[in-house]
Amino acid sequence: MSTRLVHVFGLVFLLIAATLYYAAIDTVQTLSPQGCRMSWMSPSYVLQTRFNRSWSPLAERYSLWLYREVGWEGSEPDGLPVIFIPGNAGSSQQVRSIASSAARQFYHQPYDVSPEFRGRNLKHLDVYAVEFNEDLSAFHGTTLESQTSYTSRAIDYILSQYPTVTPIIVMGHSMGGIVATSLLPHANISAIITMSTPHTLPPARFDRRIERIYTQNRKALLENPTPILSICGGATDLMIPSESCILPPPSVDRHGVGPYRRTVFTSALESAWTGVDHLAMVWCHQARWRIARAILELGAGNTEAERGLILDTWVPDGHLVPPGFSNAPLGHVGDYTLIEPDQNLVVTNPPMAHTWLLPITLDKESNSRKRRFVLYASKEALGPTLPILPLSTTVHVCRQDMSCSPLPPITLKMIPNPAQNALFPLPNEGIHENDGIVFFETEVPYEEGARVAVTLGHDRKVDWLVGGFVSEPIVKHTSSLAPFLGSVVVDLKESSALKHTIYLPQLLANTLVVYRVTPRYSSGCTSSLILPLLEQQSHPSEIHYHPLTLNRKKLLHTHSSAPYIDTPYNHGLNLTIYTDGQGSCSLSGIEITVDWWASIGRWGGRYGAPAATWAVGVVALILFEATRIAETRGTMPRVIDVFSTFVRTRFVGLFVASFAISILPLPSHLWFGNRGEPLLAFIAPLMLVTAIGLVSVSWWLVTLLKFSLFYLSHLFPSGPERIISSRRTSTLISLGFICLLVFLLVLWQVGFLGCWIFHLYTCASFKPPQLDPPAPVAIPLIKTSEERARNENRDQEAVPPSPRATSDNRAQYLTNIHNERELLLLLMTWLLPLAAPILAVWVRTLLTAGFTTPFDGDHNFMHVLPFLVLVDPGWGFTWLSPVAGARWYVQPKWRMLLLAGTAFFLGPRETYLVFEVASVVLGVGLVLAVVRR
Repeated sequence: MSTRLVHVFGLVFLLIAATLYYAAIDTVQTLSPQGCRMSWMSPSYVLQTRFNRSWSPLAERYSLWLYREVGWEGSEPDGLPVIFIPGNAGSSQQVRSIASSAARQFYHQPYDVSPEFRGRNLKHLDVYAVEFNEDLSAFHGTTLESQTSYTSRAIDYILSQYPTVTPIIVMGHSMGGIVATSLLPHANISAIITMSTPHTLPPARFDRRIERIYTQNRKALLENPTPILSICGGATDLMIPSESCILPPPSVDRHGVGPYRRTVFTSALESAWTGVDHLAMVWCHQARWRIARAILELGAGNTEAERGLILDTWVPDGHLVPPGFSNAPLGHVGDYTLIEPDQNLVVTNPPMAHTWLLPITLDKESNSRKRRFVLYASKEALGPTLPILPLSTTVHVCRQDMSCSPLPPITLKMIPNPAQNALFPLPNEGIHENDGIVFFETEVPYEEGARVAVTLGHDRKVDWLVGGFVSEPIVKHTSSLAPFLGSVVVDLKESSALKHTIYLPQLLANTLVVYRVTPRYSSGCTSSLILPLLEQQSHPSEIHYHPLTLNRKKLLHTHSSAPYIDTPYNHGLNLTIYTDGQGSCSLSGIEITVDWWASIGRWGGRYGAPAATWAVGVVALILFEATRIAETRGTMPRVIDVFSTFVRTRFVGLFVASFAISILPLPSHLWFGNRGEPLLAFIAPLMLVTAIGLVSVSWWLVTLLKFSLFYLSHLFPSGPERIISSRRTSTLISLGFICLLVFLLVLWQVGFLGCWIFHLYTCASFKPPQLDPPAPVAIPLIKTSEERARNENRDQEAVPPSPRATSDNRAQYLTNIHNERELLLLLMTWLLPLAAPILAVWVRTLLTAGFTTPFDGDHNFMHVLPFLVLVDPGWGFTWLSPVAGARWYVQPKWRMLLLAGTAFFLGPRETYLVFEVASVVLGVGLVLAVVRR
């Protein structure tokens, strides 16, 4: 039987894996490049020795430290307490960047409070950090629970050193944010700030207890009143999918009021505007100084509502008008300049104490009697933190009698203004806090003879002002398939407009799809006050900025919807183009198409674990096929033979079925999580090919290991007679001892690893039985009458089996047993990665702290008991062979089909279910085998 096709799938998988890897590495540089300035500090750490075993039994395992900036602040804790919780394999020393920034913002110079904090009821920060010895908390629910327990007691210890009403602020990085949320409800926690924390989807789903922790946290996120701010790094973060960083919307009462929950992407964070990778989140200067300042200001908040306003103020992302903004009333119009109708205000080096009046005209293409007015101000009111238009520049509507009233902003934010032909953001440097442009937008009702008044006050200077009216948004209706097959072209009718708003409601907004934008210019783009800047928004929490004058590809991506996450933001693309309307840089339109290379780079990080569970499903289908062949032919086929039969006879049907299932509106946690989106259905057949290739490559490796171990087996010879040996009392005693060992000391994952190693060696050491050569038979040319008579009599008599026939039956039986055991080896090989992560956590715990951390729930020997029995030849059980004369539901092939369905439909989201179902399936087979005996 040809096996060439099996090897072709293996080679295809290697090609797919290489493509996914290089696409992911390449797109991180173009999709959301990182521009972070390195942070510097002078750290010191004070060990809290009094927080010992009397507070927590885990004090022997973990530790608590107080950060102090050397030469800037005293050693005694007398400020506002803050605790930092590191994430998976994280360190307490990661707190140094944020803590240092807080100290150097609060103090103008060593021990001298900054002027902006003097006279205010604010304190410096006492930043504590827990040290978890780089525990692998992302893989193990019990480790997360231990960290939560230790942190809770650490908070009690910290607060015991302060007045009884003192609140504490909690920071968490990565999985530390999950620990922080698990602390709720807590009366003394005033706010939680998480950084790159996967709130909605665990990054590793190998442990049922992690799912339980996430379920509990989901309730806290929905209902607990403690303000929570989540900061996400976006596409630059390759360790967690940033769509899982978005907080779910909280529950609200009948008045629409709910707890403060807000998600901020660093690409939208004002004065940052950059992607930030997972580890850089704690040291990226553009992010850390805002986090530090927000925590300092939180000391002034006495209620949840006040703390929410403080977070909105100091962590702005352009979605909210800065709290406390007020457009001062205009007493009278002094010196003024009248702008011609339908002309824009463009003035450089404007004089102070001056007013510009712009007549309000009706939009020729719209029946609306309201117009949108926008104003750009360069370096306007850019203090140390926020872009606000207070007294220096005001916007009013003035009637014919020159009575004026202030216009409240619909949008007031700072947008970047990158230099022409310069990288944005600049690598290793990024944007300075004060670089940018203030953008003001308001809605003006039409009134005959009314004008918009823009007044520049006495107390501040700006480099230039640009303002004017903008037209209604452009709504482009097109097929969602159009950018996949070609391109979508959006023409900008008014090339001189200051702002273009484009809405494409049919386009797919999914993290798996990346669009490429190509600008079209009616003339060359040389110099301009505002170079064309594209703003992309597909989710209320996410904004990306793309200069349209760079040679770098302009790639649009989003985290609004993604596999295995429920969200209503599945379609629709909102684009805004900011320009100054000058003819020197006239943009006539944009062209949008799918960028396949960048899109492929997004797939690997979302479908790594699902591909592994689908590989288990492929193995289960191979076992189903092996049982079917054994029923038909009476012999168990070899792994490579049944694998070849499977791909030749079943692949096409499975390929078509995977596509058909993908267009069904299944829940987001089933299949591969596309919720029936037809444009993404092609990914399922590609995953099927990948899974088959994975199994092929894994069998190459297993075969190589077997070949190597075969020579080792000569040192410990064992003949085929051991395979059929009867069960001995010593075997039962050994089994009981191993189960007791798992129950009391080691993890069941350790037992499974031992089973796999033992079974690999057993399969490698098998020697096929040697058959005797057939004896020569003489055939006479002419039969005599006596011979013919003897032949007739022999046909009427029973002939006893020959020794040769008995030897052949025994050899075939041994071969069947060996083939069945190799099929078990293939299944165990793919179950091993599902057990290995927790095993790695246990080994790391042994190396760092011995048995000080509990592993409750990992000593259930029932998970490994079926494998302990099956890998021991002394029991003589067959687990895959068909049962003659038994009912259909007893046959092992249907149990394999159940395992395959679990691996394909439930496994990608709840990975731990695959191993549990496999253990149950094999356990049921053993019970039926015992009953048959």
